[in-house]
Amino acid sequence: MHPELFRIPFTDLTVKSYGFLMVCGFISAIYVIRRLSRDLGDHSEHITSAALYSLIAGVVGARIFYVIHYWPQFSGKPFTEIFAVWKGGLELLGGVLLAIFIIVGYLLVKKLPVRRYLDILGIGLMLALAFGRLGCFMNGCCFGRPTESPVSVRFPYASLSYESQIRPDIDRHRHEPYIELPADYFDVIDGGYYLKSYESLTPQQKFEVAKDGPYRCLPVVPTQIYESLLAFTGCVILFFHRQRGIKIQQQGKKLPFLFRPGITFSLMFVIYGTMRFFIEFLRDDNPIQADGLTISQNLSIMLIIVNLGLIILFAKMKPDNFTFKKP
Repeated sequence: MHPELFRIPFTDLTVKSYGFLMVCGFISAIYVIRRLSRDLGDHSEHITSAALYSLIAGVVGARIFYVIHYWPQFSGKPFTEIFAVWKGGLELLGGVLLAIFIIVGYLLVKKLPVRRYLDILGIGLMLALAFGRLGCFMNGCCFGRPTESPVSVRFPYASLSYESQIRPDIDRHRHEPYIELPADYFDVIDGGYYLKSYESLTPQQKFEVAKDGPYRCLPVVPTQIYESLLAFTGCVILFFHRQRGIKIQQQGKKLPFLFRPGITFSLMFVIYGTMRFFIEFLRDDNPIQADGLTISQNLSIMLIIVNLGLIILFAKMKPDNFTFKKP
């Protein structure tokens, strides 16, 4: 876990791992989108413009979704805290939804083949997600449940996972902490118990929270790595799905319903919603709602239903007049 990659010399600013990997995902997605869009014509300037708009919309949407999701953290604090993105706090799904809305609007204004570009966008978004979850792993967020499986990771003292394990979590129906940490590990400030920094611990305490100590962090499911691998796999599946449709059309054959424009894009959300729904059972950070599912699982169900409907809609729509050169 390395939430900060490095500190900028002569300043107090640091480069965050999560933000760095999000940028890597964005650049990789734009590269793939530009490469795949070559068979749609020379619209590189539009791709670049749409990418910049989507980046801004993605950050704004991710922040809005996070603030709504974790509003109690902001209640009673200065209004400017809502905009303090550099302190962390972004939710990928919110960014993706707003970015898609902006991109669709841009494509419509520029009168470009919307469904064709959305298919390419779906592939790029899945690739960006894969990098984003690696950023989550480096940051220590989106952590999994404690496990005895040999396939596990152990986060350090004072990490988000450790903070979760030393406290009850009523929102997840957990009334006792996983780790009964002695009171002398905490500072009492304004009636609240705050974990002491590692530097302020005694040598004995540092030993107790170290690798073989009794109060070390419990091993957890590496949910971030799992989701990243699934996203990379989904990206490959979407790529070949689109390429198969193009190949059929190049051969002059009638395009099957499930390979018509727009379906690759909707399939991306079905894949994402399905993998996110099951990954949530392995995570240990999101609150459980009254129906026994997390908010992300409920949103995943909605995404799957809506996009299955879009797949049916796109399948019934006639293929556009866009033609590809024969191989």
